[in-house]
Amino acid sequence: MGCTAEGVLGNHLYSGRALGVSEPDDLIQLHPDLRPQWDGICSHYDRIGLSYSTNVIWDVGTHQLSAYPEHEPSVFFFGAAEQRVRPDERWHQTVDYINSKNRFMDLADNLGVPVPKTLCFDRVGSIDNNAVDAAPYPCYLKAAVSVSGVGIYRCEGPQQLRAAITAFDPGVPVQIQQEVLTDSFLNLQYEATDGQAARVAATEQVLDGCVHQGNRHPVPAPPWEQVDPMAQWLVEQGIRGLFAFDVAVLDGRADTKHLAIECNPRWNGASYPTMIARKLGIDYWLARTFPTRHRMLADIDLSGIEFDAATGTGVILVNWGPVLVGKLLVLLAGDPDQQQHLERALGQRL
Repeated sequence: MGCTAEGVLGNHLYSGRALGVSEPDDLIQLHPDLRPQWDGICSHYDRIGLSYSTNVIWDVGTHQLSAYPEHEPSVFFFGAAEQRVRPDERWHQTVDYINSKNRFMDLADNLGVPVPKTLCFDRVGSIDNNAVDAAPYPCYLKAAVSVSGVGIYRCEGPQQLRAAITAFDPGVPVQIQQEVLTDSFLNLQYEATDGQAARVAATEQVLDGCVHQGNRHPVPAPPWEQVDPMAQWLVEQGIRGLFAFDVAVLDGRADTKHLAIECNPRWNGASYPTMIARKLGIDYWLARTFPTRHRMLADIDLSGIEFDAATGTGVILVNWGPVLVGKLLVLLAGDPDQQQHLERALGQRL
């Protein structure tokens, strides 16, 4: 909860998405409001053959990290609260550094990583009339530290930019970034492994405006080599676990260009379906959020469309906790035609 956007419906229930990536020997922290869904999700995972931990701590407080020193911490975001109870100064400083979109741009410039034209400001109050006139329109005014598309404003011209500036307190760090004319954005995930930045998965983002709605795998010819230098730098500085980069894809007549947008120094929305797919050996999948009228997992009929290991196709519940507020993140395993079939069938049942 130290790195989530206020106003995202049901985000206090998102701890449930970690269950499918856990292993039997792990301890897992789950929000106590998820207890009534426990039997339902266990039955689902047992039927599809997905391993998971039953060693549940029904408390998501960070203080639990210090109660089990024999276990390695795996957290969504290693922020100030995590640093206080399980100190790792190099991990914390690296996450804090690259979590700023402005510092991301500085590092990209130093390492030669291609990025969109971006003007960085230590405080929004320092954007004067000259800066407004010089902005690369259309552009986005972005908070340097944000999540889930919050704090991002599209500006067609100076009038919109001036209006967007007033949405921030004067001392907030921001950036003005030229709009990238594309509908295609990739998520490139890495894992810090034995001092190396190991490539995990490249997925295409499914977006609703600036808000992440899901991911599709696989991606043809992902541009790993463009962000590899930054990924390795982060590992050498001390980052641990999973992290990822958002990259824009620009298809030109002669070639395709890729521009790095930001780094997520943490698990992100793509990580949970990615790791579940890896555990089950699924290569082709779509993960997306569905609305549902149901408030109990046990009331959702998945018969005939639930994941079948023999065929490698079907529905897998990933972020199941927000069923309590009427939404689910679901993985649809199969080729694109099978994904469409599953999407229609599941939508009718939800």
